[in-house]
Amino acid sequence: MSLEGQLLIVRADANAQIGAGHIMRCSALGQGWQALGGQVIYITNCKSESLRQRIMREGFGLIPVEETLLDCPAHKASLAVLEKYLNAWVVLDGYHFDETYQLQIKKMGHQLLVFDDTAHLQHYHGDVILNQNINAECLHYSCEPFTRLLLGLRYVVLRSEFLSWKGSERMFASSTRRVLVTLGGGDPDNQTLKVIRALQRIGLKDLQLKVVVGAANPHSAVLDSASRSCSFPIELVHDARNMAELMAWADLAVSAGGSTCWEMAFMGLPCVILVLAENQQSIAKGIGEAGAGLYLGWFERVTEEDILDAVRNLLCDLDRRKKMSDKAKALIDGRGRDRIGSVLLEHKESPLRKGI
Repeated sequence: MSLEGQLLIVRADANAQIGAGHIMRCSALGQGWQALGGQVIYITNCKSESLRQRIMREGFGLIPVEETLLDCPAHKASLAVLEKYLNAWVVLDGYHFDETYQLQIKKMGHQLLVFDDTAHLQHYHGDVILNQNINAECLHYSCEPFTRLLLGLRYVVLRSEFLSWKGSERMFASSTRRVLVTLGGGDPDNQTLKVIRALQRIGLKDLQLKVVVGAANPHSAVLDSASRSCSFPIELVHDARNMAELMAWADLAVSAGGSTCWEMAFMGLPCVILVLAENQQSIAKGIGEAGAGLYLGWFERVTEEDILDAVRNLLCDLDRRKKMSDKAKALIDGRGRDRIGSVLLEHKESPLRKGI
């Protein structure tokens, strides 16, 4: 299989409100595209310098645009960029990319893949719709006759750093108490601080805490202060570049309900999940119903006491964590990126299907 010379253009944004998840999961798709010989360019409104640098370190091109959510009906800047390229695959990942925008891209002659978690639009014009979540097959998508639907956990895209851990065994020891806290690239409501405050009262010996502070997180100074005043060791990891390694280190994670859940599942990491955004609800509930993690609910209704009890009980219950780990690993086989790549390759020689 080869995509030599083929261009993949990713249109995704990142900020404190929407986090970095859209950019990061497209990065996994881009890595797979590069591995087949293709080239990747990001068109993005991303104010985080560290996240922009991360995109470029992957060998991806980067074209910044100033479009915001208020510019949605026009998207003039990104459409002007797309007009400069011919017959590229375009990937859209974001809730502000509506039907009109999709149709304009198709009329240019591009092939289009749309990441979508909720089937919230009245109609989709993509050649491929990708929903990698546990409830995806329950949703209805109004789309074109030629649209290919890639739905469910078979299509979870993982970055290369995770795939290198495929087949590894998780070690369990009753004496270790290592907790990873990762609440997304933005965390605008600073739920990370709530988790730190909860765990300060846990009363267990030898607790170690690593807290991931995302590239778009606006609360770094507050979290630094909280970590210094804690009675046990807390390591703040800013803009983590080794998430797979951190997940392998941990015995338990406290996480938001986004795509990170699928990374934790692949790594067999038991987790406690808070929902920070509406689109995380079905993911978090699905993880809980599968027995692969403990779903606490919407963050505004989750108290410090709820977090404290959940983490303490799981750290003290080795057998339950083992069962969670086994059920989590059974969800994700790590072949999603290859499956998607095969679908895109099938389109490589196909006639372009332009919107009407």
